[in-house]
Amino acid sequence: MDMMQGRPFKGRTLERIEKFLRSLGLDYDDGVEMTACACDEDGEVVATASRQGAVIKCVGVSAACQGEGLAASVVSEVVTDAIQAGLTHLFVFTKPSNRQIFDDLGFFPMAETADVLLMENRRDGVKRFVASLERPVRDGVIGAVVANCNPFTKGHRCLMETAASQCDFLHVFVLSAEKSLFPAALRLEMVRRGTAHLRNVTVHPTGDYLISAATFPDYFLKDKARVGDVKCELDLTIFARCFAEPMNITRRFVGTEPLSPVTERYNEAMKAFLPPLGVEVTEIPRCEAGGVPISATRARALLERGGLDEPELAELLPETTLALLREYRK
Repeated sequence: MDMMQGRPFKGRTLERIEKFLRSLGLDYDDGVEMTACACDEDGEVVATASRQGAVIKCVGVSAACQGEGLAASVVSEVVTDAIQAGLTHLFVFTKPSNRQIFDDLGFFPMAETADVLLMENRRDGVKRFVASLERPVRDGVIGAVVANCNPFTKGHRCLMETAASQCDFLHVFVLSAEKSLFPAALRLEMVRRGTAHLRNVTVHPTGDYLISAATFPDYFLKDKARVGDVKCELDLTIFARCFAEPMNITRRFVGTEPLSPVTERYNEAMKAFLPPLGVEVTEIPRCEAGGVPISATRARALLERGGLDEPELAELLPETTLALLREYRK
């Protein structure tokens, strides 16, 4: 049995891997950075696994080779490559029916829906992460806001001020994924400075959890039109089961979304999905500037066009954000 690695594979080899995955009812995901595959003596692909960042994906083994340890072999190649790249916290998204395969490879279940199982290579990883978060108040009405804050705007501040006024304590979760104009550490500091006047608010990073660095793959889903819904349900399951339940969070606050149909659909899904799991969803009207909803997208466009000298920025961003951006850009 020959083992090959590609970063990623291209041309004829990639075509063979794609054909092999299709024969298993799987797809090859865009964005793959590295692939390991095993070939038999005839050069036919019989097992493969890939990696995109910290996510292991596109794992498949020929039915004729089941029980030969090939899944362990190709996944081990990918895990070793990830560790060499400095990535030690790894994730697998797969069908719930594949749980045993990844159990045997050292992965542990984190969250599950009817369509997808998310596993990580740390036993009780999310449980230990959530237990490490500061919780100065544990009784009464505990609320939450989850936001990217790219950058932190007056709209975000208005949402958090309103939410804080409606509960005994508010947890604000700032997404940690490094997929934004501003680094996660800077966005976290923006929110901490911008909410410092709110005595019943604590600001947390999300780590590798919640709409996170674990990029959602769809290689195992036949109905691609449902990918958004499946991702949404998994994300809300993680929030409800892994965050809200242990932190006694019973309310989640969101701003109305007149500008983004995708976010509006997410809000609607949240209102349908979370209440049965014990989390009430409260939508707060979006703050406006000059009769227009305040938007981080608009703020980014202004920053990219004219930098901090754009006069309109003062209408969109609080002074705490502007001061921090001045420090950051020195």
